[in-house]
Amino acid sequence: MRAVTGLTLRIALPGARVGDLVIVRRRGGELPAEIVGFDGGEALAIPLGDPRGVGPEDVVESTGGPLSVGAGEALLGRVLDGLGRPIDGRPLPAGLEQVPVDRAPPSALERRPVSSPLATGVRAIDGLMTLGEGQRVGLFAGSGVGKSTLLGAIARGTSADVVVVALVGERGREVGEFLEHALGAEGLARSVVVVATSDAPALERLAAALVATAVAEWFRDRGKSVLLLADSVTRVARAQREVGLAAGEPPARRGYPPSVFALLPRLLERSGQGAAGAITAIYTVLVEGGDLEEPIADEVRGILDGHVVLDRAIAARGHYPAIDVPGSLSRVMGAVAGAEHVAAARRVRALIAAHEEKRDLIALGAYARGSDARVDRALAALPELERLLQQDAGEAAEFDATVREVTRIAGKYG
Repeated sequence: MRAVTGLTLRIALPGARVGDLVIVRRRGGELPAEIVGFDGGEALAIPLGDPRGVGPEDVVESTGGPLSVGAGEALLGRVLDGLGRPIDGRPLPAGLEQVPVDRAPPSALERRPVSSPLATGVRAIDGLMTLGEGQRVGLFAGSGVGKSTLLGAIARGTSADVVVVALVGERGREVGEFLEHALGAEGLARSVVVVATSDAPALERLAAALVATAVAEWFRDRGKSVLLLADSVTRVARAQREVGLAAGEPPARRGYPPSVFALLPRLLERSGQGAAGAITAIYTVLVEGGDLEEPIADEVRGILDGHVVLDRAIAARGHYPAIDVPGSLSRVMGAVAGAEHVAAARRVRALIAAHEEKRDLIALGAYARGSDARVDRALAALPELERLLQQDAGEAAEFDATVREVTRIAGKYG
């Protein structure tokens, strides 16, 4: 050990490579760290824990490779930390296969086309922005708009075989609430949950997203349909910003160094269709004040295959889920839904957009019926639209029933 500066350890370690996991034998126990760069012949490492107790005489040993995690069927129902260690009071099961947490995405030519729908149990999504197995979607929302509740409802109502959840940067209080109320015992039984709370070191928060993705890849490579829920990509980017700045990178867009924008496509492209199974991924993105043009939101939206936007104004009206239907889009719906369903969804979306366009005039009583035929039809359909789009958090809607209801409303009012 040569020096400690902020979050960075300077180490003299011959043979070290970027990405290698090293162990610092400090006073009070071992401290894992990851090599993130070199400077003047010394390795720069970011600790995967609290660096207190580290001193200049400490010995540093290389593990000879990058961080890996155990994966297997026995992980279902378990809760892990950002490094893949159990935090639910039980030891790791035997027989897990060690897999690297950071690996290249599948080749573009290895991916099968997205061709079959994936039910979520949420009528607004299944009926009007149908997702496909292997699709990658962004869930854009501010804080307190029902994001975690919606993720829990999707985890319980999905038709996927396995659910992998990454909770990155969450408040410690919210983790237990998500497991007990949002996910529930039934949802947890077929899930693997990876948690790195807001007080975890930056590298552990970053590793949590990689660990969850590696576990999802293990199930996908065995032919499973996997739903990966990552909350949130914004906090993963912030963790990478801390790591990049500590390693000496210059800040670029709004303080984010270039490594953040290199990380995002490498992480997000790992999900999707594989040669056998598929990872359908929903990545949440925190948007401040509804700003979908801020750097992380803009970058993620350009990489993914669709976006679902939660609107605070809709939530304030007591409408759950608070999905902004006109502002949301599934880019693969045309490939996974029938032609009649797609046409009906288009007409229902047009009704919703027409009503939103005149919402203020209608609320003020300034809209005169008969002045716009589209708005008149939307007003007539409004009670049925609200029954379609609103549902209790504990209710899982049947996919075919949702499609029939969308088709009926479109035929009646569209």
